[in-house]
Amino acid sequence: MNEPVKVILVDDHAIVRAGFRMLLSTEDNIAVIAEADRGEAAWRLYLEHNPDVMIMDLSMPGIGGLETIRRICNKDSNAKILAFSVHDEKVYVNRAIQAGAKGYICKNSAPSVLIEAIQAIAAGELYIDPAFSKNSADQAAETDYNAIIASLSAREFDVFLLLAKGFTAHKISEELCLGYKTVANYGTQIRSKLKVSSVAELAHIAIVSGVMKN
Repeated sequence: MNEPVKVILVDDHAIVRAGFRMLLSTEDNIAVIAEADRGEAAWRLYLEHNPDVMIMDLSMPGIGGLETIRRICNKDSNAKILAFSVHDEKVYVNRAIQAGAKGYICKNSAPSVLIEAIQAIAAGELYIDPAFSKNSADQAAETDYNAIIASLSAREFDVFLLLAKGFTAHKISEELCLGYKTVANYGTQIRSKLKVSSVAELAHIAIVSGVMKN
């Protein structure tokens, strides 16, 4: 009998982790060996346990999911990470794969999709939620914005999204555990790259590029 796929769950919501742990416990060939509530802990657990697959939420306090994926994959090019998120926009998929993830699924997907994704990634395949192939209305026309957004660092992208949602720099510094001056500097860099001066313009760009829903 084959050894079960060893999985680490990473999500800042305990109830979400509990739900996914319960779901995966019904599968004889998958074993959840550890859990983390933020990227810093996920990094340590990855080094300690060397899981077959790490399931990584993208929106977390601290260094965030994308940056955690990038750090782990820079350390171990064979790392198998499945990004899972509430976000169903293509830009998130692209950023997760660019960071090194081997798959991406939405949290509202059917339970069978999660199980299928884990098994595919453990077998060395790339897995993208089938919902994206049905829902890929091409938004290329909107945009040089997409290319600029894709070029933002993981932390710049986090700050961009929160600014677009109307968060103040003080609130962002609390949310991401960054210094106020650091957030202000990120904000200046982001506005410069996108050639805008106001939060309203950032929000508009986030909407038309598919990063944020209206």
